[in-house]
This record gives sequence, structure tokens and C-alpha cells, in this order.
Amino acid sequence: MIEFNLEQRKAQMPELQSGDVVKVYRRIVEGGKERIQIFEGMIIAMRGGQSSSPTITVRKVSNGVGVELVLPIYSPMIEKIEMVKRAKVRRSKLYYVREKTVKALKLKYKELAELIARKEEKEVVAEKVEEKEVEVEEKKEEVAKKETQSEEKVVEEKKEAVEKTEEKK
Repeated sequence: MIEFNLEQRKAQMPELQSGDVVKVYRRIVEGGKERIQIFEGMIIAMRGGQSSSPTITVRKVSNGVGVELVLPIYSPMIEKIEMVKRAKVRRSKLYYVREKTVKALKLKYKELAELIARKEEKEVVAEKVEEKEVEVEEKKEEVAKKETQSEEKVVEEKKEAVEKTEEKK
């Protein structure tokens, strides 16, 4: 079942979680024209994580009025979802945000640039670790080759010594 659901997902979306501030680029059809509308807000809930059509609830306050959209992530009407900031939250459903003002929330946000920098830093560290592991393995192979060569030399020297002693007899 999980494999089927993964096959149904078309586009790769960024790793989203509750508390993220995102820009949702939606296709809007008005009359015969189609345009892209940006909706920027905080994800307050995510549902259907392993299903073929997970949804997110995005909330923003516009002119003092709270607006929430429940959006299927893999809908053809969504052009893309872009993450702007990530907040440190301890809950998966942030419904309590509805009663709070933005000032009262006091969420600690991390800018997207910081997140990208951390990921790149982790990748660089991982690459360095891999390089060191490769170097260590190459050195081990060299040492093993030298040991086998030295063992072969010792064996040859012993054979020569045995042959010399046999010739003397």
C-alpha cells in the first residue's frame, strides 16, 4: 500500500513540517485566463503523511482576518511550495495559533539560508569523512601488500638458504 502511495506522488516537495512559513504558488483560473497566486502563511497542520494525497493547512492573517487553506500537496492546481522560514515547535498540530496574536506566539524562526547552510555543512563534513575512510582503506591495502611482499621475500630467502644448504651437502 505504501509503495502504491509513493508511486502516485508526482513532484518532489520540500520537507515540510508544522511551524514552517511557506509560500504556496496556486494556479487560479478566472474566466478563460490562468494565473499564479501566492499564498504565504504558516503550516498549522499536516495530515495523511503516507497517503497518496497528504494535505497541509496553511494559515495567514490578512487585514486582521485569519485565512486558512487546506491544500492537497500533490494537487495539479499547486505550482510549487516554497519554504521561507522554519519555527521551532513542539507539536504537530498548531491549532492553538488560531486564538493567539502573532506577537503573543513568540516563535523562534530559523531563516532558510541558515537551514541551507547547515545542510551544506553536514554534506561537506560527510564528504570529508568519506574521503578519510577511503584514505584509511587505501593505506590498509598498501600495508597489507607490503606485508605480503615482505612475507614472500622471507619465504624466498628461506628457500634459497635451504637450497644452498642442500647444495653443500
